[in-house]
Amino acid sequence: MNLVNYYYYFKKALSPKFCNEVLQFAKQKQEQIATTGFLQKENLSKKELKDLKKKRDSNIIWLNDDWIYREIHPYIHEANKQAGWNFEWDWSESCQFTKYSKGQYYGWHRDSWEAPYNNINDLNFHKKIRKLSVTCSLSDSSKYKGGELEFNFNNPELTKKQNIRECKEILSQGSICVFPSFVWHRVKPVTKGTRYSLVLWNLGYPFK
Repeated sequence: MNLVNYYYYFKKALSPKFCNEVLQFAKQKQEQIATTGFLQKENLSKKELKDLKKKRDSNIIWLNDDWIYREIHPYIHEANKQAGWNFEWDWSESCQFTKYSKGQYYGWHRDSWEAPYNNINDLNFHKKIRKLSVTCSLSDSSKYKGGELEFNFNNPELTKKQNIRECKEILSQGSICVFPSFVWHRVKPVTKGTRYSLVLWNLGYPFK
């Protein structure tokens, strides 16, 4: 799919009050090791953990509170329209509060998978795919170094030719980046401090 806009952003869209409330709320909960794809279990073997950390190293907390969605959803709709995507979507997965401490990162990946969800027990997911991904900056870049969000408009698994762009527009606290879930992206290693973000994936039926 050819796109004019590979991502759309809003600088300082979320208030410091909201960002700090999310931070305080999340920090009251138990962190867990972030996994990838369908590797969703609490106790990983040493080999599984070693393989995981070649791809991703971060800590997460799951949030699914209405007050968070109410604040962020209008920006997703606006970005979807203004970027010219006009993707049809109707459900958001749980929000992923993500903590990147010094040395942590997430390598090149896409948020979408090869096949739709197969979950007949939850029609909000069943037969749907991730269409729009959202990253919200909860901490200002003055509080950490590294941790840059980058996009690669080529497929890094198929070609060595890179077409990388750093999303510098969301360095300020409260900034939001919305992008199609099939776009390759990564978070580079944090070199100082801690980077906090909130990630949402928004679902709809497959593209026709």
